[in-house]
Amino acid sequence: MHATTTACALVGLEPVAVTVEALVAGGLPGLHVVGLGDAAVMEARERVRAALKHLGQALPPSRVTVNLAPADLRKVGPAYDLAIALAVLAAQRKLPAARLREAVVVGELALDGALRAVPGALAAAWLARQAGFATVVVPPANAAEAALVAGVTVIAPPDLRAAIAWARGVPDPAMDGARPPPGPADPITTDAAAGPDLRDVRGQAVARRALEVAAAGGHALLLVGPPGCGKSMLARRLPGLLPPLADDDAWTATLVRSALGERVAGLERRPPFRAPHHGGSDAGLLGGGPGLRPGEVTRAHGGVLFLDELPEWSRRALEGLRGPLEEGAVELVRAGGQRRFPARFALVAAMNPCPCGHADDDGVPCRCHPADRRRYQGRISGPLLDRFDLRVRVPRLAPDELVRAPPGEATAAVAARVARARSAAVARQGRPNAWLAGGALERHAALDDEGRRLLARAAVTGSVSARGADRLRRVARTLADLAGAPRVEARHLAEALAYRVEPFPHAGEGS
Repeated sequence: MHATTTACALVGLEPVAVTVEALVAGGLPGLHVVGLGDAAVMEARERVRAALKHLGQALPPSRVTVNLAPADLRKVGPAYDLAIALAVLAAQRKLPAARLREAVVVGELALDGALRAVPGALAAAWLARQAGFATVVVPPANAAEAALVAGVTVIAPPDLRAAIAWARGVPDPAMDGARPPPGPADPITTDAAAGPDLRDVRGQAVARRALEVAAAGGHALLLVGPPGCGKSMLARRLPGLLPPLADDDAWTATLVRSALGERVAGLERRPPFRAPHHGGSDAGLLGGGPGLRPGEVTRAHGGVLFLDELPEWSRRALEGLRGPLEEGAVELVRAGGQRRFPARFALVAAMNPCPCGHADDDGVPCRCHPADRRRYQGRISGPLLDRFDLRVRVPRLAPDELVRAPPGEATAAVAARVARARSAAVARQGRPNAWLAGGALERHAALDDEGRRLLARAAVTGSVSARGADRLRRVARTLADLAGAPRVEARHLAEALAYRVEPFPHAGEGS
């Protein structure tokens, strides 16, 4: 007696169909699961056994073998429990096998048969639509995210008993209210008033302007200044300046949250803001670990990745950012496989100019030895530093300046300018200016004669590399968009040069 149903595995963020085969044959009684599962998959035997016994549906007095195919694909997590239980019942002829073959089934079983949420239900619904399945069966906690995929019927039984009733085609009162509302929900939660407001930032006109440019073009921004000058305060106000995510980025952001097991109520239109601690691991930042899970750079896709205390991060983690900053994706190659995750984000980093933080601080003298300063500043490699489009020093404001400075411009007003500039860039080339390259850069950020002379002088002095020249032109294009100018002018390039300062002045001098 043999029966099958279909579950879903995540390979990175890609859903892969897993055929769950159950065979009841002669031999010593027992439930055996094969197919390269991890410990959670192997322990499904006990959860399935207990859930079936709780419903009075004991396993047959013979050997039951469950195979998860393809057998060479690593299966991770408890999402296969429900599919295994239904396949076993169908193999005993207690359920109609044909109905199970029409659905993708995911869910974790409690010992009493209740269904618990699982990661990746959105991917399972997407798989069902792409593979031509009519139905996806998920736990109630995952129903809203599965309903985001149009064209698939979502069934959300609260427990194994209700799932059995659905498989038999029997109406079940427990299913009332368990089904999600028809059609995909799409709440847009981007109200700038919900986050910190730029109005709270006093002074710091240059840093505020750089923040606006970074938001408008998606540029990487480095803030350098003494402790307490407002670097983190500025960075945490960047998400409020960003427009809602476009469809592709919104789907990716929602899929990432679903794959990581976070609760998803609708399509995520709000740009994410990730601020991991510098004590975290390289895998936590870039991705990796068991199952090659996405890291913070992927969780920040479409939004902002904020790295405070930049030199305190490991050198390996920082150098790993170079690929995502150029390609918009991170490539993980490990013994367990290869994964490519989206990682197109605006990087904002903050750091002190020296270990004590007071180099070039008019208020407090620097106490660092020159060798300590060189060692500290050497933690940021030249190639990584060159990938920051905007490098701004944030000075400490005197107490009377803090008191006398009027409130800054509100986030809503700046966000309106950012939205107009972003819309112009997307209408022109389909993406923010930070990702202009090759022929698109030549077409949309061409310089006039005065601009070319200005860029040539900067290159001759050695202050701008070949990569830096392209990044200057991207920033200049964003400045032109903010000004409503159709072409990049020399004044835009000159302002872009002003935001590319040397972050470590007097690196070799003592205090």
